[in-house]
Amino acid sequence: MKFNQWTKALAALGVVSLASAARAEEQPSSVMTALASTTLSGYVDTSAHWNLGTGNAYVPPYKFNSPSKSDGFNLDVVQVRIEKPLDESEWAAGYRVDLWAGPDANTLNTQSVLSSGKSDFAIRQAYVALRTPVGNGIDWKMGVFDSVIGYESVEAGNDPNYTRSYGHSIEPQTHTGLLASYRVNDIVSASVGVANTTGPAINSRAFAPVQSSNPHAESYKTYMASVALTAPDSLGFASGSTLYGGVVNGFNNSLLGSGLGLPTFNSYVGGTLATPITGLRLGASWDLLKIDTTPNSGPFSGTKDKADIWSLAGYASYQATEKLSFHGRFEYATGDIDQGFGTVGMFPFGRNNGIYAFTATAQYDLWKNVISRVEFRWDHVEHGMAFGAADPNTGLPTRSNSFLLAANVIYKF
Repeated sequence: MKFNQWTKALAALGVVSLASAARAEEQPSSVMTALASTTLSGYVDTSAHWNLGTGNAYVPPYKFNSPSKSDGFNLDVVQVRIEKPLDESEWAAGYRVDLWAGPDANTLNTQSVLSSGKSDFAIRQAYVALRTPVGNGIDWKMGVFDSVIGYESVEAGNDPNYTRSYGHSIEPQTHTGLLASYRVNDIVSASVGVANTTGPAINSRAFAPVQSSNPHAESYKTYMASVALTAPDSLGFASGSTLYGGVVNGFNNSLLGSGLGLPTFNSYVGGTLATPITGLRLGASWDLLKIDTTPNSGPFSGTKDKADIWSLAGYASYQATEKLSFHGRFEYATGDIDQGFGTVGMFPFGRNNGIYAFTATAQYDLWKNVISRVEFRWDHVEHGMAFGAADPNTGLPTRSNSFLLAANVIYKF
């Protein structure tokens, strides 16, 4: 057997024997065996924004948008995924880790309770995956995982449009907990889970001392459930269409970054429909964020707090050629909000106000592994001013309309 120079040197010093080295060479390393089934993937997400009009102190507050992205080029995020997927065995085991780096990583707000602040780095997901041979097999996730509800993904490249909807912005994002998923058959699948909170902070709690504002009992947890229906092949052109619904009920440590912790209830219904027109798919989603409580501590202690924020969105996608596709989204969002919640980031358009948003996207995949698209977005608030430059006298927004022309280029590896 041929040995490398390092092994020969150790043998000369008496540290190892050539016989033991030969046996080690013949037996595969357990580490190498584990790594052989591990995959590495990810993407680099970049963009350029041109905000029509002068002044960008106030921009539409959908997720991952901010004045710092206006009128310039942006690195949005870099994702690195390390994963060992579940295989087909009855007692399969694996894991998944999604790491984010870049400005959008701060928006995730997954910093644990021990973190001292934001640093352009975040753990999006990190869980152990298991399967137990009950019925068709129950798949488990334990750790940090994405929410079970929503039409759009946190990953821009998986969405029909580059910018996110308001419905996506009011949904829970990630949870630290345990999730069980079960496929009844090719038509019906469901998930149920329990987590610490509805908020994204890793290892967060709903009780003191971790939660100092409006704390709950140590037994207070977040519960979630979802069900998905997939149309069978027997439905002809509609085969593959999906209908999805779910709920998440629990405690949010910080409502959309406001610092206010309260019990929340999210519900969602959405679906996609295949049509008889080749390449055309339609979709719709409805989201609700509901709060109805009397906090016993914090800035609204002893007051009856209520907020109902909902969004209705319609989607259309058309695959014109193998590389060229067009995507549209129309959305209306509104909120019935008490106690000044509109001033803390939940719905900053005021009580009983609403906003319309129209988004049109053209995507042309010229390069291999690259998503390249151009997008136009128009946001219009029903009453008052919500966008544009700050008034020099009052500091308030000066426009009721916001127009964005954006380019998005993503490389997937």
